[in-house]
Amino acid sequence: MIHPQAIVDPAARLDEGVEVGPFSIIGADVEIGAGSVIGPHVVIEGPTRLGRNNKVYAFAALGGDPQDKKYAGEPTRLEIGDGNVIREYCTISRGTSQDEGVTRIGDDNWIMAYVHIAHDCRVGSHTIFANSASLAGHVTVEDYVILGGFTLLHQFCKVGAHAFTAMNSVISKDVPPYMMVAGHMAKPHGLNSEGLKRRGFSAESLAALRRAYRILYRSGLTLEQAIERLETMDEPPAEVAHLVAFLKGVTRGIVR
Repeated sequence: MIHPQAIVDPAARLDEGVEVGPFSIIGADVEIGAGSVIGPHVVIEGPTRLGRNNKVYAFAALGGDPQDKKYAGEPTRLEIGDGNVIREYCTISRGTSQDEGVTRIGDDNWIMAYVHIAHDCRVGSHTIFANSASLAGHVTVEDYVILGGFTLLHQFCKVGAHAFTAMNSVISKDVPPYMMVAGHMAKPHGLNSEGLKRRGFSAESLAALRRAYRILYRSGLTLEQAIERLETMDEPPAEVAHLVAFLKGVTRGIVR
């Protein structure tokens, strides 16, 4: 399943059924799981691990050195889970020794053309990154996030689960779970209600999250005061508990 015009280092480990297209280069210390398809002109450098059933399109570059002037050749890695689609010209870098030394991507993500995921990022599962979204170093993106085209995320920012960013959003602070943000600089634009409905959130959970949104953004409270108010909500569902936990971990402030 390896095209004769592909170059695969003898030290690479490819499971049964892996396809590698023409002119692709697979370096040493690269592991690719069964059922994965590597298109033409792809470059994968190691140490990098791709799980099962991933599809990587033409001209993507995975596992390259981090774009960090402090990087001095330390052994770092890239880990990508199962079932991801990585489209044309995407770049995903390895980690750095200033962090945990690993860039990590979860499962079943849809990563569209020209997306850049920098060193030490943590991306969950079931996300969608539209064309040319870019993550600076040390960014965390939780599950089910949708990043609109040309979204830019400052280093060390966090985006909570089920959040949605509009196209051309510029984000320099954390985005709480379940929210919609847009603009340069990004501002909150309500709860991601439509996305949550599509994912099967109950009417009770949506109502509780709307109350939480009003407390966080419409009450005039500081972040610390809002957290205290959220913790006093009557029988908050798990979604509100996750929102509170996220807010307690914020170090850069939130989009407001």
